[in-house]
Amino acid sequence: MRLSDFDYELPPERIAQAPVAVRDEARLLVHERGPGRTQHRRVRELGELLRAGDLLVLNDTRVLHARLFARRASGGRVELLLVEPSGREGEWRALVHPARRLRAEEGLALEGGSERVRLVARERTPEGAPAMEWRVRLEDAAGRVLDPLEVMARAGHVPLPPYVTRPDAQTDVERYQTVYARVPGAVAAPTAGLHFTPGLLADLAARGIERASVTLHVGPGTFQPVKSARVEEHVMHAERFELPPETAAAVRATRARGGRVVAVGTTVVRVLESSVEPGGEVRPGRGETRLFLVPGAEFRATDALLTNFHLPRSTLLMLVCAFAGRERVLGLYREALDQGYRFYSYGDAMLLL
Repeated sequence: MRLSDFDYELPPERIAQAPVAVRDEARLLVHERGPGRTQHRRVRELGELLRAGDLLVLNDTRVLHARLFARRASGGRVELLLVEPSGREGEWRALVHPARRLRAEEGLALEGGSERVRLVARERTPEGAPAMEWRVRLEDAAGRVLDPLEVMARAGHVPLPPYVTRPDAQTDVERYQTVYARVPGAVAAPTAGLHFTPGLLADLAARGIERASVTLHVGPGTFQPVKSARVEEHVMHAERFELPPETAAAVRATRARGGRVVAVGTTVVRVLESSVEPGGEVRPGRGETRLFLVPGAEFRATDALLTNFHLPRSTLLMLVCAFAGRERVLGLYREALDQGYRFYSYGDAMLLL
């Protein structure tokens, strides 16, 4: 497959720069793959589109305030995105920009507090990354190592995606986070879940639609562009996940009663499909996944998908095309554009049944 097979034209003004006023008032393009029928609804109507006995699987990762700003001794401003612990005590991997003149063991004064960032060592920068990767330590004025989670809570910014061109605001603290976020670790939101409200979740439960959770910590690789002209040559980024035993049991019970497993977002699909045993059952476990789903892939754990509208040529769009067919999905994207839908993280949603 060619990378150009997953391209489409998107006017810049259709990229949502802010969420709708009420989460579940986002628009919802609903497509039934069997009859090929399409409806235009609202996310708050999701209960009318699912059935009692279906299982909604959510990603309960919590977005860290992982974006930090610091100053060099010269006064130059540096932006850091803390990605994950490096495996060395007290150190984290971070994407740093601009980084061309930075040196190992250089200390940067953190904006918004008295802490500083100590650059430990430059790492191998991922292909296509907009910044250099470093190992860093967060220290107090006396050089004592600090807990990065505590520093992020005090001085960090919401890590809005690069296509949101405005600075982060106080409203993003709530809205760039799902209402059921539980496990800290993501540097980008699982955006399909941003549409849910406590009221919508209660309505779904009252209708007999069950709920289970997985955790996948969304990393910066979700925005990593595909560079290879042949899609199959792309090396997928790794993301950490956990599928609890109770979720595996819920999937088995749903299948046994004839219900559908409805994945809320591409992150949930990757966890479910990474956890299928040769016999077809979903197994509990934790680890890293590099699963790259493209047209021709077999889906053995996912029956329906709620997802946002994704970037052209992205691995996320390729996954959706794998699930419902490339020509069908690109046709639905054209219809969404004709109907005035808003795209990307803060945009509207699509339900593929």
